[in-house]
Amino acid sequence: MFKEVLQAITQYDVIIIHRHTKPDGDAMGSQIGLKGILQANFPHKSIYAVGEINERYAFIGDMDEIDDELYKGALAIILDLSAPNLVSDERYKLADKTIRIDHHIYIDKFTDIEVINSSYESCAGLIAEFARECGLTVTKQAATALYTGMTTDSGRFRYDSVSANTFAIASFLMQAGVDLNDVYPNLYQDDFDNIRLRASFILKIQFTPKNVAYIYTTKEEMDKLNKDVFSISRGMVSTMADLKGVDIWVNFTETDASVLCEIRSSKYNINPVAVKYGGGGHTKASGATLKDKSEAISMLSDLNDMIGD
Repeated sequence: MFKEVLQAITQYDVIIIHRHTKPDGDAMGSQIGLKGILQANFPHKSIYAVGEINERYAFIGDMDEIDDELYKGALAIILDLSAPNLVSDERYKLADKTIRIDHHIYIDKFTDIEVINSSYESCAGLIAEFARECGLTVTKQAATALYTGMTTDSGRFRYDSVSANTFAIASFLMQAGVDLNDVYPNLYQDDFDNIRLRASFILKIQFTPKNVAYIYTTKEEMDKLNKDVFSISRGMVSTMADLKGVDIWVNFTETDASVLCEIRSSKYNINPVAVKYGGGGHTKASGATLKDKSEAISMLSDLNDMIGD
């Protein structure tokens, strides 16, 4: 599966790794994990990871700041995204060759070499598979980054995408020295203010006639919270998970120019609804950026219609 990828990596002395904007644990985990693997196995190459940082995952590694000149004659590897408009740092287009490795539902080709496999629970899992299949050394730091990505994108190994191979890959990473005490406290320990914030969002939950749960946060409410949009949009959708009788839930968050939405389901394929509104993602976890509240209400109606009588 990765023969062409490995061949390209061996041919280039400068490799720059990208992933999607507003990075989650899988985006940063796969990116930092791949950087560590390439540094350990190709010590004479220059390997960089670029894009904005998400402080929640800063414990697994940092991003690099590089000049445009480095892209000349370089290889750019893009991870964990299905569309070019989602790439953090568009300078990947300046590279001599591009590779994409992703586990989202395939939409269209936009790089020279592509490895797309939506059967994997995470892009981090795909990167770990790349190392395992190619016999590459995985350092403790790289393994910790990849394990973090697998953990977050699999819902702590609970989602439907988890398979026997998922646990085989996790075992492979554990053998590389992952310390779970470095991972889980950093991911899931919380301070009291954030717990109170989550509690306030639980009290905001509403339901459609067919029991689609949703939260809508206006721009005025966002301004009062003094929180970044990512913490609210991605961070609060999970407050509706595991509600008895709720098979679809969605979080809407207003910004200055749009409404961010995160859609989740325990039963239905909600991806087509996300795609209809210009988004995408996975079968049961997708998102989109909407124009305004009226479009959010229209999406909510479509999600409500998915629920059987």
